[in-house]
Amino acid sequence: MARAKQRFICGDCGAEQLRWEGRCNACGAWNTLQEVTIPAGRAAAVGPRRDTPIPQLLAAVEGGEEARWRVGLEELDRVLGGGLVPGSAVLIGGDPGIGKSTLLLEAMEALSGQREVLYVSGEESIRQLKLRAQRLGLGGERLRVVMENRLESVLAAVTAVDPSVLVVDSIQTLASDGHPSGAGSITQVRECAARLIMEAKQRGMALFLVGHVTKDGQIAGPRVLEHMVDTVLYFEGERGHNYRILRAVKNRFGAANEIGVFEMRDSGLHQVPNPSELFLSERVRGASGSVVFPGMEGSRPVLLEIQSLVAPSLLAQPRRTTLGLEANRLAMLTAVLEKRLGLGLFNHDIFVNVAGGFRINEPAADLAVAASLFASHRNLGADPGLVILGEMGLAGEVRAVAHVAARLKEAAKLGFTRCLLPAKCLGHLPPGLAMRAEPVESVGEALEKVAG
Repeated sequence: MARAKQRFICGDCGAEQLRWEGRCNACGAWNTLQEVTIPAGRAAAVGPRRDTPIPQLLAAVEGGEEARWRVGLEELDRVLGGGLVPGSAVLIGGDPGIGKSTLLLEAMEALSGQREVLYVSGEESIRQLKLRAQRLGLGGERLRVVMENRLESVLAAVTAVDPSVLVVDSIQTLASDGHPSGAGSITQVRECAARLIMEAKQRGMALFLVGHVTKDGQIAGPRVLEHMVDTVLYFEGERGHNYRILRAVKNRFGAANEIGVFEMRDSGLHQVPNPSELFLSERVRGASGSVVFPGMEGSRPVLLEIQSLVAPSLLAQPRRTTLGLEANRLAMLTAVLEKRLGLGLFNHDIFVNVAGGFRINEPAADLAVAASLFASHRNLGADPGLVILGEMGLAGEVRAVAHVAARLKEAAKLGFTRCLLPAKCLGHLPPGLAMRAEPVESVGEALEKVAG
């Protein structure tokens, strides 16, 4: 009789090794190897043996654009690329209590009116799900739910119900009888996810997997899990803010970095169709250091308020604090302003905040951040009808940015009348723009316009 084998599996890439080492030979990560027990006949646990496949010419394969299923929540449909693709696997991660289960319960309730949906909960009892649904005002007349932690029982329920959409909340709570390790281990997460994804592909069933995250914000389990699925969504939100952002970091059927915005209330998650107006609703017009930046998240323009506070410091090393902006980016912009314009920021504390708990990840905000720092340092109130965009180089030049037309259309729709933008972007302005575009080639020229 075959005996079980001991192997060491990398938590980052999923590579197997015969003995423990400090460094993974496949991906180079340190201290990621974990000992697991692999039972005999593991290949049989993945699925039944099939006949030898016959290769086909890609041009001869029938099919084309997949018909999508609209979930019913416009913000979720936007992030998915227009709706659910049959046979796709979607992984949703986020901090504990951020609203992952609430979002999926609302979405599946809306979808159950047109598709057969099975919601598998490994963390909450059926009664707890009922209490959550009552708090959210959901009837659940057509939504099928089950509490189960065994993979084989989940597959049996799928065979009995034959759902169009399956939700597993969460993948870390599932365990297969074919593996002796506990639920949440690298082996269990990988094998359970592989069998569920294979089942979804064979049936043309859409699959949602909820994933726990580590203290570093990464989805727990092997990193190969994110490679196995078709779409990876992260549910983000700052503590103290009611706004939640659903962000696509991988999507085989749509644009990556697309976002959906929700507001958490007592009655559940509510969609925010116009996040720009929401993020600017509490702006103090004319306040020093307040600048509006038209950003892009995926295909969606979002207007954000950048706030700066520059104050003299008595410390030997003045503080540089950022919320919503990369600290290294702020250090570079401060150095450019100091070297090229001689603003004298070296002995000042600098605090930069993106209002509303949003996070900016694009260099197109460089000029807006620089203008915010300058206005706070000089105690100047910027024009309330002004938006600023542009990337800054180390020589102080202002470089072109993408999607100028979409950014300025959104700004004009909200009543802004002026825009500082790179001179090379003038050829990309939308026709009939009800806004005065003021091109600049250097940061010095831009700050003169802000002061004037």
